[in-house]
Amino acid sequence: MNITSLAFLPNEKIPSKYTCDSENINPPLTFSQVPKEARSLVLIMDDPDAPGGTFTHWVVFNIPPATIAILEDSVPEEALQGLTDFGKVGYGGPCPPSGTHRYFFKLYALDEILNIPEGSKKEEVEKAMEGHVLESVETVGLYGR
Repeated sequence: MNITSLAFLPNEKIPSKYTCDSENINPPLTFSQVPKEARSLVLIMDDPDAPGGTFTHWVVFNIPPATIAILEDSVPEEALQGLTDFGKVGYGGPCPPSGTHRYFFKLYALDEILNIPEGSKKEEVEKAMEGHVLESVETVGLYGR
């Protein structure tokens, strides 16, 4: 399974368009080689370099497994979004207080559709995923001020 972005290369800078310094919209992401037995996908974007510990920027779950891309500033139909550490549902772009941070875009293929509501926290999504992850992959983008 693979996850890539047309907006940035792995371990390279995320364009400011996708951050709180500009439009604050999600970057385009492309998925490939999803396991045939997958029933849903989960995407989690977080920043382990945040001063107070890992900061959740985006949670999207119950993504249909046939999805090959998330377009810029969009969410796949039928997918649900979770609560970020900004206290809102939906994408919250990189917004580091200082220094360069790493932003992990983690994609999980699951053998089930999660039975949790939109607005669930990352921890609730991860708990619901336990024992159901078929495969996972990640890409990392960088952003700093």
